[in-house]
Formats: sequence, C-alpha cells, structure tokens
Amino acid sequence: MPQPPHSDTIPRCAWCGTDPLYVAYHDEHWGVPVHDDSLLFEFLTLEGAQAGLSWITILRKRSGYQQAFHGFDVKRVASMTEEDRLTLMSNPEIVRNRLKISSTVTNAQAFLQIQQEFGSFDAYLWGFTDGKTIQNTVQSLSDIPTQTPLADQMSKDLKKRGFRFVGPTIIYAFMQAVGMVNDHEKGCFRYAELVG
Repeated sequence: MPQPPHSDTIPRCAWCGTDPLYVAYHDEHWGVPVHDDSLLFEFLTLEGAQAGLSWITILRKRSGYQQAFHGFDVKRVASMTEEDRLTLMSNPEIVRNRLKISSTVTNAQAFLQIQQEFGSFDAYLWGFTDGKTIQNTVQSLSDIPTQTPLADQMSKDLKKRGFRFVGPTIIYAFMQAVGMVNDHEKGCFRYAELVG
C-alpha cells in the first residue's frame, strides 16, 4: 500500500497528532486487520503494557519489547524463567513493571493453550466478530468508545483462560489496533481505505 506523505494537508484522525512515529503508526498499522499470531501476541502485550501510560510511550519502546521478548515468539516467551523476568526489571527499553513483565509470560502460556484448542489465536479472536471487521462511523474523537459490550465479553473470556492486563478498555484498544473494529474518523483518509 503506497503511503501518503506525512503532511498537514492529509486528513487524519485527530488523536495521532503530528509526532512522526504516531503518524506512521496511524497510517500503516492502526485498524489494519491482523491475522498473524505473533503480531497479535505483540499487540496484546503492548496494549497491556500501556495501562496507565500513553500509547506514544509504548510505541517508542516497541523495538525494546521486540528484543526483550524474543521477537514475540510465543513459545520462547512462555518458557521465560523467574530469573529472566528479574533481568527484564533492569531493562530501560521496556516498562519496568513487575506485574506487566510477569503477565507477558503467563499470557504467552495462556496464548499457547488457545492455539492448541482453536488451531490458532487468530481463529479464536476473530470468532468474536465472525471474521469480519466492525465498521463504525466515527465523526470525531469524542465518538470513539473506550470499551464496548463485545470488548467486555472478550475480556471476561480471556481472564477466564488465565490472561492478565486484559480489562475491557485494554481489549477495546487491542481490537482497534488489530483491525477488529474500524474507528478511523470518517474524514480520515484511512477510513475509506479500510472500509473498502
């Protein structure tokens, strides 16, 4: 997909501002349907890490997360030891929160269980929307919900399966990130591209 120049003349969602990293994320990733299990695990991890922080903070640490968690190889993350977790507590390239680091490992273990049960995390996840993106009609930032009944349903199911840092607000942000919902503002150039 050809990328437009990062200029002020292109209509974008108001939330992405002008930070080049944020604009690139908005233009190239946010709302694009993801069906790769490794990338789904990455976004689930990053959204959980964001809790209490800004998304731009997490975006700036994304490469650090990729290195710290073995390129989001779920099997390798699931087998990380307590010693590995303690080592990560001194890694400035990620959010040094003991509970968030620990949850990444336990979430990887739960992720593997879902893969075993459903064949892939992708099959499990997209089953909540019958494999389709929910197309919302957002006029402005104030129209975007922070959670929905479906996000709450997914959150409860993930928690039941042993996941942590998967509350309904985190899960709705995850759904937006991986294209389960299209919450681009109607005037944004990406809205029409993703509807099409």
